[in-house]
Amino acid sequence: MTNSQHNSGRSAFTIPTSDVMTQLPTQFFASLVQNVNREINAGHDVINLGQGNPDTPTPPHIVKTLQDSAENPLYHKYSPFSGYAFLKEAIAKRYKEDYDVDLDPDTEVAILFGGKTGLVQLPQVLLNPGDVCLVPDPGYPDYWSGVALAKAHMHFMPLLESNAFLPDYEAISAEDKAKAKLMYLNYPNNPTSATAPLSFYEDTVEFAVQNQIVVASDFAYGAIGYDGHRPVSFLQAPGAKEVGIEFYTLSKTYNMAGWRVGFALGNADIISKINLLQDHIYVSLFGGIQSAAAAALTSSQQCVTDLVARYESRRNAFYDALEHIGWQAAKPGGSFFSWLPVPEGFTSAAFADLLLREAKVAVAPGIGFGTHGEGYVRAGLLSDETRLREAVERIGKLNLFK
Repeated sequence: MTNSQHNSGRSAFTIPTSDVMTQLPTQFFASLVQNVNREINAGHDVINLGQGNPDTPTPPHIVKTLQDSAENPLYHKYSPFSGYAFLKEAIAKRYKEDYDVDLDPDTEVAILFGGKTGLVQLPQVLLNPGDVCLVPDPGYPDYWSGVALAKAHMHFMPLLESNAFLPDYEAISAEDKAKAKLMYLNYPNNPTSATAPLSFYEDTVEFAVQNQIVVASDFAYGAIGYDGHRPVSFLQAPGAKEVGIEFYTLSKTYNMAGWRVGFALGNADIISKINLLQDHIYVSLFGGIQSAAAAALTSSQQCVTDLVARYESRRNAFYDALEHIGWQAAKPGGSFFSWLPVPEGFTSAAFADLLLREAKVAVAPGIGFGTHGEGYVRAGLLSDETRLREAVERIGKLNLFK
């Protein structure tokens, strides 16, 4: 009997898809990557300023620690579910030295599979279907993913240049304040590159207490500040640990994006909830990676100082070139991104398409980060100074700026 005869009369087998999967936001930047790759595959020399992937390698002493730790039989077994104590102690020590913030390694630190994992998991441990989360607009799109997975709703907080790209809490309606249970913040900010003063976080704690809203501070670019200014941690604000947590990652500080090491820090109740969810999903990070991460945090921080200096030098070279072609934009105070206004007559997507097509320079259109990202493009300082200047020179030849 043939397969067709054997299967005759049967209905076609279908694979079900959950409602949650169909409600996930579209991965906007997947199309950007495809467009860039198409130009590269066609033989063009594309200068890619649209990415957020560090372009220099992990410092050698961190790599060497992993190499040595890989030979330790202890790390060939399952790691403790919530991670090794020495890594939690290392992050607590780093926060004390850098921000004068006291953290209990046992109860106020959770080890994550990269910061993104924690940001997406948080709504799942705090929100019920129909709850409201306050989300920055423009902002990191994976906040949307976490809210969607929790079947919750978003209220967007506009980040406007007129308010230094900080949310205006007074502009949030009484109804949304009453419904909201969680709020995301991110400074130094992706994509706007804005930084936040301590006074803003003090206001945030007061707002959170008044409205019973948990604060989630995404501090992914916390080490990258310019002109002699270290970015402020949310946890430095009095009362911060009572109302929220902060997410920190080694991806940007130590060029360890592929290592997937992050932390949630702060409120012990929230930390315990994150650990409980992870107990059902993971068995922590490979011990050798945890050992290398601890070395990164506890050894000399000269590699971080050098990295920030490199980005600041790139920033200065990039903005000197922008000024030369007449593209006016404010210099970033932190992160490794630039937030640049598009010329009159263009949408952010149309302008990005033009730059890729005509100048072979890739940037990220602001609309991909939210409605209020329209009118801007994001460019990363993740190429050397020569390539950054060349990118601006190519754009200048299009004669779009006066």
